[in-house]
Amino acid sequence: MTDLTVGATARHRMLGRATIGDQLRRHAQHNPDREAIVYYGPDGSRSVMTYDDLNVRVNRVANSLAALGVRRGDVVAVMSRNSVDYMTIWFATLKLGAALTGLNFTFTATEISYQVNHARPRILMAEDVFCDRIEATREAGALQGVEHLVHSSADAAEPPAGWLAFSSLVSEGDGAEPDCDVQEDDVAMLVYTSGTTAFPKGVLISHRNYLISTTPAWTLALDLGPGVVWLFVMPFFTIAGLGSMTSIINCGAKIVLAHTVDPGAAIRIIAAEKVTYMAQTPTFFLAMTTQPGFGDADLTALQRCITYGGTVPSHMITAWQEASPGITWGTYWGQSELSQLGTVGWFSSLGDIPGGDASWIGKPVPQLEIRVVDDDGVDAEVGELICRSPSVMIGYLDDAERTAETFRDGWLHTEDIVRIDADGNLFFVDRKKDMIKTGGMNVSSVEVERALYGHDALMEVAVVGLPDDYWSEAVTAFVVPKAGRSPEPSEIIDHCRASLAGYKVPKAVHIIGALPKDTQGKILKRRLRDEHS
Repeated sequence: MTDLTVGATARHRMLGRATIGDQLRRHAQHNPDREAIVYYGPDGSRSVMTYDDLNVRVNRVANSLAALGVRRGDVVAVMSRNSVDYMTIWFATLKLGAALTGLNFTFTATEISYQVNHARPRILMAEDVFCDRIEATREAGALQGVEHLVHSSADAAEPPAGWLAFSSLVSEGDGAEPDCDVQEDDVAMLVYTSGTTAFPKGVLISHRNYLISTTPAWTLALDLGPGVVWLFVMPFFTIAGLGSMTSIINCGAKIVLAHTVDPGAAIRIIAAEKVTYMAQTPTFFLAMTTQPGFGDADLTALQRCITYGGTVPSHMITAWQEASPGITWGTYWGQSELSQLGTVGWFSSLGDIPGGDASWIGKPVPQLEIRVVDDDGVDAEVGELICRSPSVMIGYLDDAERTAETFRDGWLHTEDIVRIDADGNLFFVDRKKDMIKTGGMNVSSVEVERALYGHDALMEVAVVGLPDDYWSEAVTAFVVPKAGRSPEPSEIIDHCRASLAGYKVPKAVHIIGALPKDTQGKILKRRLRDEHS
């Protein structure tokens, strides 16, 4: 059992504070034997960790990190796929009053060096398969300020020379609660945006953001509670990954975690673990429907499937309704700058969606206040979504100018264009940067994508604006056909003419084998623009 006592330094501060590490300790105290994590390792092995197991492990690592010099206000960086080690060092960091920043494991040396030199972590943990990349970056003199490198390995492999083994942090650390003064306004996570137009911004998120706003919103709007069994497929280096995992543990639910999850593995794990909740991009849910075992698997335990970050094709919903008729779908919108807080809407079939408009992103959760405004800041039916909430970030790290630009007139400006109806339903129009300006008219790439998905030969689609001497930007479609189908570009263009005004119809259609995606399955429109401009 966890030693739940703390030293005099922290004791007097704990009477009324709210930190994420405190909540893990409480779960270990109240429900020590409740399963917190079911983990499928890289070799397919299955292991279980209770809340008490997790808390003791976290304490051991926290005390080891403290012995290495990690203090309140420091930063710890991690480059790894999802793992129990990742979860452990996250909560250990929080118990010391430090912050964690996750490095995208697909990053090049240039991208690694930018984030590390901007975040200035004292400790950097890397999974074994990424150590060579970290070493190459360090040898180039691009990891300034990192004092210790920590090696995480699922098979107990030896760390590179000069690296510490994460397993030693676990085995050598004291399992008692760390004696640290942590405050709810301390930075908990440093999440980097995608950086589509400039260097990524470092979003500063506090313990308070989650404990008094985001996690309570999830319990109310997503029905998240101790009985939930959540298959986790979102990478921890994203706000969707780290943030969702935090709220799930805050609520005392169970995470089913796999080192690597492809669509086929997800189907097998859902059936084996009786998974009740899952969240991912539409592309991942769509890919699951194409797996050979999809139609035969027992997926009936699934209650909630939450999707975000892309257009939902109707054929995806239809396929899932046949496999598991009891699923309630959630459409979710959120932002890093809102600590993942946002809007949610639930539907069982496409007929439940207000007005039949698949761009629906629901209504604001209880902790979020919103307005929709035009360029002059006047309330409008269609315009930019602006927000305020206890979940709003502290700001961007070392970037007062962009923080002030985002925080204007007492509101957070999201740069997302939405439509609001008389009942308060919100419908996503486009990101400002993805709006296509063609022939003096604005075209939503999302609207064109919905029209394309109405063609029964198309599996996936993406629409961007490409430079054009006459149109300024030409509406351009990239489409992936369904297996065995070979539609002609002219046929697809004619299909769009039936439902879109002439200026919205794609000027060109490119038929390709696959769309570029990030590690979450989000389509990388910027890469399409860069490669075809």
